[in-house]
Amino acid sequence: MRTDGDVGSESVADIVTHSPMRLTRIHEWLDRSFQSRGSEAVSTIRVPVELDLDAIEQMARRRNPMSPSSLTHRKFVGSVGAVLGTSLLERGRAEAAAPSRAGAPSAPGPVRLDSNENPYGPSPRALEAIGRARAVAARYPDALEDRVTEALARLHGVQPENILLGCGSGEILRMADMAFLAPGRTVVAAEPTFEAVLSYARVTRADPVKVPLTADFRHDLPRMAAACDARTGLVYVCNPNNPTGTIVKREELSAFVAAAPRSAVLLVDEAYHHFVEDPGYASAAEWIGGQPNLIVVRTFSKIYGLAGMRLGYALGPKDRIDAMQPHKTWSNANAAVLEAALASLDDDSHVPRQRRLMNDTRRWLIGELQKDGRRTIPSEANFVMIDLGQDVRDVIDALRARQVFVGRRFAALPHWLRVSIGTREEAGVFLAALRDVVPAKRDKAA
Repeated sequence: MRTDGDVGSESVADIVTHSPMRLTRIHEWLDRSFQSRGSEAVSTIRVPVELDLDAIEQMARRRNPMSPSSLTHRKFVGSVGAVLGTSLLERGRAEAAAPSRAGAPSAPGPVRLDSNENPYGPSPRALEAIGRARAVAARYPDALEDRVTEALARLHGVQPENILLGCGSGEILRMADMAFLAPGRTVVAAEPTFEAVLSYARVTRADPVKVPLTADFRHDLPRMAAACDARTGLVYVCNPNNPTGTIVKREELSAFVAAAPRSAVLLVDEAYHHFVEDPGYASAAEWIGGQPNLIVVRTFSKIYGLAGMRLGYALGPKDRIDAMQPHKTWSNANAAVLEAALASLDDDSHVPRQRRLMNDTRRWLIGELQKDGRRTIPSEANFVMIDLGQDVRDVIDALRARQVFVGRRFAALPHWLRVSIGTREEAGVFLAALRDVVPAKRDKAA
């Protein structure tokens, strides 16, 4: 029997490379190796660099936190197998981002590129944490809410009183509207932008003031500041902006924060913050300590891959957070997502890995679209806007008929199609469908 890292004639690395789902033989090999050499066998597994064996062993030990002498080989191997399986599945997801080498692009089932989600899902640590949450499913998660609030406060260098949790960032936006708007007050926002704040504002009977984007599809912050008056309750800035993916830069945002009236609350939505690579960008969180009217909104739905679990938060001065608190849904976060959030924050590799995967796919897709002669808006988010030169309504329907789901039509940009960044495979399926529905200009020229 060989115990030098081989499973029969194949190394674990070979099995991972050629068939990520063949975990059974790895499990059997771990079982045999444990019998021959104990837990030391774990450190000799020859796997790709992407799989952190120290982390795998630590995670396995956390699954069975007992001394080595009391840890049976079956329990230990089962733990390692489960953790290794999660790691291999993560690699399998990542490999979907690699360029297809042969054949027409295809993807099983519908391709959903309509809601700016993370196609690779949560961190493996978050998935493990969600499983652990079963043990507390019968209990209200008050203590977990406190732990997440404290973790976020540490992340941003503020006090827990400066953090407010929400059922997704959507609830945070609703709370802000309820706290700072009323009949006769106004909310200033770009056009187009994420519609939730303007939608919730209708409930408060506040008046919307929409400021068109600049010629390069960015927030016109000077005009937005000028649109504010004594009636303005909220100014909403989505940075990066949804649906355009464009950003306002540090100097622009700093000047805007200084120019806007202190009587209006500046609500900066940074749902797509983690995707930005432009060095000129800055999070509005930099100004929290010195701006009494500034609130920053973040979410776990995008790069953290927890859109289906629902968790967002606000970061702001205590008095503004206190004003929003009464409008919070009672016990608005569940135990599973709170556990997942803690695990996600603890996984230092997740954000940079997901940013690289999706941004690389975005760059590839934009390059292909440019080859087709199609214009795109420079994006710093996990989606891109494509100029189709015609109303996109029929195109959206035609793509849907091909099981490719893309973003909705935006009235202010009716010729522009918003497409979320999925896996490389999904992007290829979309591209093929788009070329079928709206032939490339190079094809028309031919």
